[in-house]
Amino acid sequence: MFVNFSDLPGSQNLFLDYLNEFDNVNKFFSKNFRDIDNYADHFKELSTSEKCNRQNLIEIIKNQYKDFKVSKQTEININLFESKRTLAVVTGQQLGLFGGPLYTIYKTITAIKLALWLKENFEGYNFIPVFWLEGDDHDFDEIRSLNIIANDNSIKQITYDKEVPEGLNRGPVASLKLNDSFNELISEIKEDLRETDFTKELFEVIEKCYYSGSTFSIAMKNLLLRLFDEYGLIIFDPTDRKVKESLKPLFENEITNFAKSSALLVERSAELEELYHAQVKVKPINLFYNEGNERLLIEPVEDEFRLKGKRKKFSKEEILSEIDNHPEKFSPNVLLRPICQDTLLPTSFYIGGPSEISYFAQLTPLYKLNNLVQPIIYPRASAVIIEKQFSNLLAKYKLNYTDLFRDESSLNEKVLSKISDFASNDLFDGIEKIYSEEFNKLNSRIEIIDKNLMMVSEKTLSKILQLLNNLKDKTKDAEIRKHDVAIKQLEKMRNNLYPLNNLQERELNFIHFANKYGINFVKLLFNQLKINKFEHQIIEI
Repeated sequence: MFVNFSDLPGSQNLFLDYLNEFDNVNKFFSKNFRDIDNYADHFKELSTSEKCNRQNLIEIIKNQYKDFKVSKQTEININLFESKRTLAVVTGQQLGLFGGPLYTIYKTITAIKLALWLKENFEGYNFIPVFWLEGDDHDFDEIRSLNIIANDNSIKQITYDKEVPEGLNRGPVASLKLNDSFNELISEIKEDLRETDFTKELFEVIEKCYYSGSTFSIAMKNLLLRLFDEYGLIIFDPTDRKVKESLKPLFENEITNFAKSSALLVERSAELEELYHAQVKVKPINLFYNEGNERLLIEPVEDEFRLKGKRKKFSKEEILSEIDNHPEKFSPNVLLRPICQDTLLPTSFYIGGPSEISYFAQLTPLYKLNNLVQPIIYPRASAVIIEKQFSNLLAKYKLNYTDLFRDESSLNEKVLSKISDFASNDLFDGIEKIYSEEFNKLNSRIEIIDKNLMMVSEKTLSKILQLLNNLKDKTKDAEIRKHDVAIKQLEKMRNNLYPLNNLQERELNFIHFANKYGINFVKLLFNQLKINKFEHQIIEI
């Protein structure tokens, strides 16, 4: 079963048109992901491009994997990059705890399954799924928390390193090491999760991936290896110094020609604002610099370059020299990152969610500027997992999944109106109507006797209706108390299926389900998740 994205709260028009009305967004993207007949031409264009240094790419990947034991399929896939007819199907995500929200899993599965489908349907080409670890990102607050459904069925946010104040710039998260407070986080999760037959196994896996002294990057890589290595997924770390060495010409070009690239982005953003929205605020320069423990935006100031919020400045010659000697200190922002990615990799497809599709609409001009073939942007799979107990509740109360998008009180009223013997809303509305009609009759007579009494009559009616409304509220509260079991069932269901008034895939982590159904729950998802429907899938388990 599927739900159209237009029926989901918060779906942006740009994303909806990208899915279903591509002609409306054609000017913002180089290729239509639905146009399968043109895939072959795209692959030919990409395979004949000289941009990707394949030997260098293989050396980088092999070096990144030298301390990891991997599957035979992964070994094969790494070496396949030697061939010009080997193309990448790429996705990526920030280094959230235990993989971050569920949609990280869905993105990864989409990349793997699309690569398999392409291999079956386009003879002579190889397609390799690649996960780009977005470890240059410095938004520590965004990755250090996760939501779980606690023992009491409430949603609880659990945060790592609580003593660190919000908003603190700690530099790229990839190199941050997990400290002893991570053990406290694990203990807190264990205390709040309901223990099952799979809890022990789940935490054995988690604690082999995430442990005190490990970095966020290594921990995320370990987890992805555990879940997806058998499929030959290549996990790529762009914070590697050898990667930054390869990106020196791109970084230098950004410094030298920032005015041109910025102008193109500003122009494109203005076009988007007229019809849709610009996802990212354009900056003059799309590069950050690591200074001490901070990652700081580079800004042009007259003939120099300054680190945002700092006094430190560089001349043009000094900053170019810094790129040449210390490229590992530089990293792209969200608009330049895809250009870096597709300079290094022969990317045929990028798997992205709604926000990523929006910012690709913004950055398309940079591909032409850098003489790169833009990948086809393929929407990731999207889903809600509905367990049997909640399927039964939806049926019991004659609800659809989309009914859960109502606010809590509206949902409760809808259900209570079905199960209550006392139709309070209709009854009170009827009484209110009677009072209003009778006072209208009364007022027509009062007006004849003394017009000054009209105001008294209106105030009297207002007081009566206010008292009636108070009684109505008390009656509703009494109904809720009477049907307490039903209300608690609705709250539990909403917390699981539409937590914090948001899609489940954006709020819950995979450990919620792995704790109930085992770590191999991810394989169940792999088998059930559809990657070619481009709607929000309902997966019943």
